[in-house]
Amino acid sequence: MKKILLGLVIGATLLFAFQTCQDDKEDKSILEENSMLIQQEITNVSKLVVTEGHFAEVYNYKDSKELFGPLLRAEKKALVVVNADVTVAYDLSKIDFEIDEATKTVKIKSIPDAEINLNPDFEYYDVTADYLNQFDAADYNKIKKTVKASLMKKVEASALRTNAENRLISELQKFYILTNSMGWRLTYQEQTIESLDGLQVIKP
Repeated sequence: MKKILLGLVIGATLLFAFQTCQDDKEDKSILEENSMLIQQEITNVSKLVVTEGHFAEVYNYKDSKELFGPLLRAEKKALVVVNADVTVAYDLSKIDFEIDEATKTVKIKSIPDAEINLNPDFEYYDVTADYLNQFDAADYNKIKKTVKASLMKKVEASALRTNAENRLISELQKFYILTNSMGWRLTYQEQTIESLDGLQVIKP
């Protein structure tokens, strides 16, 4: 009788251990599948978030050079009209993130800075130059450098960057919705994102 009871106890113990191992394997499999799904979804939204704009600039360029002292000057000037297409973008493929399966947490460490691209088209009008002070490559390079700096200030003062940041937050909402629906946690620089509004703390 004792042998029978001992056998039943051993059998029950082995069955429990086997069932526990099976449950652990199933939980681990689900965890790995969820992790792979999150990884894939983050990859899917890793696209450029772009805001486009158009700017115009009119620039008067003047240059004078003294010849044989201040009494004689050689001058050149030009009226430059610039039309520029501008894009502000975030390359989400450069997001630095980590998936922690143990705590079911997606940790966003950093967001890439905005990429501002200027594509100006220069048109030159009323170009005049004295014989001893002709236009050369240095003049055109100086004009382009000055105009691009001016356009960049306009872009920074416009709503383009803010619009791009809003588009960025809209894309990141997909991260939160996905992780929240799967019972995972989303953090940004160790700060837990508790709601969609909480994404406003994310700044590149």
